[in-house]
Amino acid sequence: MRLNQLDGGGGGGGSQQGGSLRVEQSDLAAVGDAAFTLHQRLDTDGDHAKSSTQAAGTAMKQDFALGPALTTVAEKWNEQVNTLLDACGHISNHLEYSKKTHADDEYWIATRFKFEQLDGGFEERAQH
Repeated sequence: MRLNQLDGGGGGGGSQQGGSLRVEQSDLAAVGDAAFTLHQRLDTDGDHAKSSTQAAGTAMKQDFALGPALTTVAEKWNEQVNTLLDACGHISNHLEYSKKTHADDEYWIATRFKFEQLDGGFEERAQH
């Protein structure tokens, strides 16, 4: 990815090399893998907390005011876990899509360049 120009304003940290932003495929793969791993762990471990909190809330519902509060906490926890799961899935899927799209683009460019060389070669022979 390359930026066309730098912002004229101040601020910003780190080194800037002529306005270029460079991301290696290995960097994208590492982020995608981390998001996928986090998704798997959160899906499993998030359910443990939800089910035990719901069970405690249900058990105490009749005798203590804390019971309904625990049930509400379990519901909110579940909503938050699902939000994080969606975000992790989106990141992982987007990076997989980006990787495939980039590979497809590279293939198209490489084959197109070869075809243009062939066409140019035919044109040169026709002129001689």
